[in-house]
Amino acid sequence: MRWRGGQRSGNIDDRRGLGPTGAVGGIGLVGIIVALVGIFVFDVDPGQMLSIVGQGGAPQEQVVGRQGSPEDEAGAFVDVIETSTTQVWTELFSKSGQGYSPPEDVVIYDQATPTACGQGQAAMGPFYCPGDRKVYLDLGFWTELESRFGAKGEFARAYVIAHEIGHHVQNLTGSLGKARAGAQGADGGQVRVELQADCYAGVWAARASALSGGEVALEQGDLEDGLGAAAAVGDDTIQRRTQGRVVPDAFTHGTAEQRMRWFRRGYETGDPNSCDTFAARTL
Repeated sequence: MRWRGGQRSGNIDDRRGLGPTGAVGGIGLVGIIVALVGIFVFDVDPGQMLSIVGQGGAPQEQVVGRQGSPEDEAGAFVDVIETSTTQVWTELFSKSGQGYSPPEDVVIYDQATPTACGQGQAAMGPFYCPGDRKVYLDLGFWTELESRFGAKGEFARAYVIAHEIGHHVQNLTGSLGKARAGAQGADGGQVRVELQADCYAGVWAARASALSGGEVALEQGDLEDGLGAAAAVGDDTIQRRTQGRVVPDAFTHGTAEQRMRWFRRGYETGDPNSCDTFAARTL
């Protein structure tokens, strides 16, 4: 993936090295079962996930790390991708006569950090908190994404970031609130929210190059990496790996096939209007 030299907005709150209240240190991962649940429920409703890990989902006293553009490559990558998503969504919102406001920050952290949705844990994987309009990324997830999920390549990581930004877009448009609406499980509101965020990630991927002047662009094999990441975190894929059977009533994100299909739809159309999962009769 081409990204080095891309524009950087510095919309990063770098809390790496800080503990959950801002002190050096922090806490370790929660128990292995909870850790597995957390990392597999990758970015689902943070209030729900925070309750699962025993933190209650109550707002936490906020801490502030190093603001601006990180100097290391991992931090710079997040900065460039977030800036690229802002370019894309600013244009798309403008076309519909609206203004786009990027997330308040993209917070990169390790181990744990307080959020407006409760105590964030590394075991939860990346997530978006609507309470403070921030994306939270423990960059150690990239290792998990590759080693545990088999999703390799920089674009697989970019897909994750763009998916989380997709939740921010949903928060701005009101569709994020539909997560609890309607039936639960395979056809429920939560799954439709997640599939729409996948589609929005595809929309970003389709438009990134043109709006960044080619500074951020897919290269050969990147699309396949993105599709591979979408498939790797499908509910059916994860359930087979962890419990040996598929339970559609417990779906939260959609199947591997659905996640790939909606991501590809966004990529092939470049149009967020094609991402209306809530109107789709068949996901």
